[in-house]
Amino acid sequence: MFRTRHLLLFGAVAMIMFLMMVTSIVYPEMPTRPSHLKSLEKYQYNTSVIPHAAFQPPEDIPLRAPDMMDTFADYKYRAACNISSEDLHLPFSPLCTDRTSMLTAMSSGGRIGFDAPYMPRGCDMRWFTTDEICEILSRFHKVIIVGDSMMRHVIGSINVLIRKDLGYGAVTDWNFSPQERKECFCNSQFNVKSCSIQGIFKTADVVKNDPESVACPAGTVDVMIEQMIRFPIPTEEIDRFKELIGTSKPTKPYAFIFGHGLWNDLDLQATLDYLDQILEVTTAQLPYLAAPNAFWPRLILTPNAAGKAKPDEWIVTQGNKALMIFEESVAIEAARRGVEHLGTWNMSIQANKYDGVHLDLKGNLIKAMMVLNWLNMLEVEMH
Repeated sequence: MFRTRHLLLFGAVAMIMFLMMVTSIVYPEMPTRPSHLKSLEKYQYNTSVIPHAAFQPPEDIPLRAPDMMDTFADYKYRAACNISSEDLHLPFSPLCTDRTSMLTAMSSGGRIGFDAPYMPRGCDMRWFTTDEICEILSRFHKVIIVGDSMMRHVIGSINVLIRKDLGYGAVTDWNFSPQERKECFCNSQFNVKSCSIQGIFKTADVVKNDPESVACPAGTVDVMIEQMIRFPIPTEEIDRFKELIGTSKPTKPYAFIFGHGLWNDLDLQATLDYLDQILEVTTAQLPYLAAPNAFWPRLILTPNAAGKAKPDEWIVTQGNKALMIFEESVAIEAARRGVEHLGTWNMSIQANKYDGVHLDLKGNLIKAMMVLNWLNMLEVEMH
């Protein structure tokens, strides 16, 4: 019995010593500051990789400096509208290095919280200054946007950026009544019920009526929208489009940006017929674009996500399930036609929408910047 007790005591002591040894290995003495935080002290912001960070800071290069500042700081009505570019896009590294990865990242990105800054997925896009935007647009003879009210808001947002005016940059404020100045200000510029007809359809109208408001050098920028909202496309709309693009090759290339879907109730075949007809008309007018190696930039945008204010009667045919399936299908079919695709569902699902369909000023500025990133990645100088 005595020997048994000693053996048990010895075993217990040995076990305690073993546990103390293991504990000292697994849980070493805790320093006054956690080691993973102390390791950050040797890194300066934007100069290296930060261990354990979900997103790395933007590259420490001059190109990315605008991404980390409020590019709206000197815009008109910056304080009244209370919108900073830093509220719209959260920069990180790495920057996307080619058009395919850029479009994939922008289409599949999102937000960490409702109306939080947007982030592409996997690699980042740029947030350009107005001077950079003017230079990008100047590479093209015309940037032609074709589509519905969502696409009209894209050109509206581009006008906000090149006019440096958050209050009235997207609308024809030069002929506004006092009531219109009140109703179509800041975020309300994109209210389709109150301010639809006041939207700017082409930069040429701004140059004609308010040239001092355009920050780009005179004669360098030509952006417009041709509203074609459904299929079949009315003859008069096709005739206007033909007149717009002409029949001769310009000295600089065209860029075409299409948007379609809701007016045909997300009918995939109707959208493809719509797209095919526009492409056929374009090559008939401009045969040089039908050549195998022709430089013909084409992008199609699919509709925003549905918001909580979407009318109930559209929840099945135009709800988020239908929109997601439509976006994926259009991407596949557009690629077969040589048309690139930008999805906006992920970007807009946690964004504010007036009527469950249309984005406000902030959301549309993000969409316009996504389009500008696509334009910037086109190899214009090689053609």
